[in-house]
Amino acid sequence: MTEHRSGTGRDAVCHPLFARFYARLSVAAETKGGVGELRRELLDGLSGRVVEVGAGNGLNFPHYPAAVSEVVAIEPERVLRRLAAEAGLRAGVPVDVVPGTAEALPVKSEAFEGAVASLVLCSVRDVERSLAELRRVLKPGGELRFFEHGRARGRAAAAVQRGLDATVWPRLFGGCHTARDPLAAIEAAGFEIVTYRRLRLPERGVPLPSSPAVLGVARRPATGGA
Repeated sequence: MTEHRSGTGRDAVCHPLFARFYARLSVAAETKGGVGELRRELLDGLSGRVVEVGAGNGLNFPHYPAAVSEVVAIEPERVLRRLAAEAGLRAGVPVDVVPGTAEALPVKSEAFEGAVASLVLCSVRDVERSLAELRRVLKPGGELRFFEHGRARGRAAAAVQRGLDATVWPRLFGGCHTARDPLAAIEAAGFEIVTYRRLRLPERGVPLPSSPAVLGVARRPATGGA
């Protein structure tokens, strides 16, 4: 049985207009932008119980391998959570969609073999606290699968990202920030980086401030503090 608190009252995150826009854009990007293949790569080889933070409209769900016994999908935004719940009914593995935020996951410590952060660390309010929560809920030796966009490697492009983050970008795109460094943040949170590769979204066409991305695997150390 999944151990979570249902959550009541006002949602912690409320971006209904952006949520509807994202739901349409993300579905189109699955095939045209090749994101569906990246999601499959992200989740390949997972098994046991998995927690996914910022599940959005549930586009990861069809790609979970059969060895996954349960996915507990955390989504704070009401519109996206409803869409995720509908997607969970069609998934090939059991999916439980629940309200909550990455900074305060409503699940027990050391309860999961795997955790998934997919295009979410850009928009959480506190990256450090969110990653600490993911480390808390993973069993020692458990894997964090991450697929995130972040800081550009060129100085000029990174400066443009910082300017956008300080002005219009988060307001237009549901709290998203373009200049965060997910790889450095994951390592600073005490995870061991197992493997990663950098990529661009989309692969072709005009690059966007959100184009630089990284996909990889990190692990909570098998020994050491929580």
